[in-house]
Amino acid sequence: MNNKFNTLKPYTTSQSCYTFPVYFPPQHQDVQPGMEYVMKPRPVFDNSNYRGSGKLKDKVAIITGGDSGIGRAVAVYYAKEGAKLVLVYYNEHKDANDTKLYIESLGGQVKLLHGDLKDPDFSNFIVNETLNCYGKIDILVNNAGVQYPAKSLLEISNEQFDYTMQSNIYSMFYLTKAVLPYLKSGASIINTTSITTFKGEGDLIDYVSSKGAIVGFTRSLATNLVDKNIRVNAVAPGSFWTPLQPASWPANEIPSFGSTSPMRRAGQPYEIAAIYVYLACDDATYTTGQVIHVNGGEYKG
Repeated sequence: MNNKFNTLKPYTTSQSCYTFPVYFPPQHQDVQPGMEYVMKPRPVFDNSNYRGSGKLKDKVAIITGGDSGIGRAVAVYYAKEGAKLVLVYYNEHKDANDTKLYIESLGGQVKLLHGDLKDPDFSNFIVNETLNCYGKIDILVNNAGVQYPAKSLLEISNEQFDYTMQSNIYSMFYLTKAVLPYLKSGASIINTTSITTFKGEGDLIDYVSSKGAIVGFTRSLATNLVDKNIRVNAVAPGSFWTPLQPASWPANEIPSFGSTSPMRRAGQPYEIAAIYVYLACDDATYTTGQVIHVNGGEYKG
C-alpha cells in the first residue's frame, strides 16, 4: 500500500515539509460510503514522522467506519500508540483488508467486523466479538456515516431521511448503548460530527440534522456519564478527502473540493487523527462534552 507524501505531487502545493492536493481529478462513485482504493489521488492516512509513545498501550478500541478515510487514519495512529483494534465497516472489504495489513505491518493487532450498524443486533455482535477477542473495551469511536445531497427539502424523500438518520445517529445510539455496560472509569467515547452542523449546508439538510443530533447526544451523554469518569467528546471535521466525497458529489464538483477554506485545500485524514488520540488518552482527563473543530480555518466558532 503506497501512502508516501510524494505520490501527491501532480496536484499539490507545499506547506511546511509536506505537499498536499489542491486539485482533484473529476470522479464519482455510485455507492456510499465509497471505496478508498479507487480514489485519485489516494487519501494520505499516515504521517511517517508520527511516532507513538504508548499513550494507548493495551487499550482496546472499537472504530466504526474504520476501513477508510478518517477512520483508517485514526486506526493507524491508535495502533502506533499501542491500542488493540476492532474495525467495523459495511461492505468495503478491500479497503478494510488493506487497512488491516497496513496496521499489522506496524506490529498492531486488529480484528475486522462487517455488517449493518442500522441493525441493533449487529451492535451486540460487535460487543460480543470484541470481548471474546480482547476481553475488554476502553475506547469507542463512532465514525461511520452517509450523506446524500439534495437541492431542496422537497427532494428529500421520507425514506432517505429515515435512512440518513438511521445510519448516522440511530447506529451511534445502538452501539454506544451496547458498549456502555462494559466501559470502566477512564474510558472514552468519541463521536464524529461535522462542520456542516455549525455552518449549515443547504444541500445536506438531512445529513446536517443527523450531525447536529450527534452534538446533542455527545453533550448530554458526557453530562450523564461524568460521575462514572467516562468521557464523551466529538470531532467536527471540515472538508477532508475521504471516499464519502466522490461517493456523494457529482464528478464536476470534485476538482474544487476543499477550496473554500482559508487554507484553500481539503484536509488529509492523517491531519485529524492525532485529535482522536488526544481525546482517547490520559492527556484529556479534564476534557468531556466538547466538540473539537479541525477545518483549515473554515469555521471559527
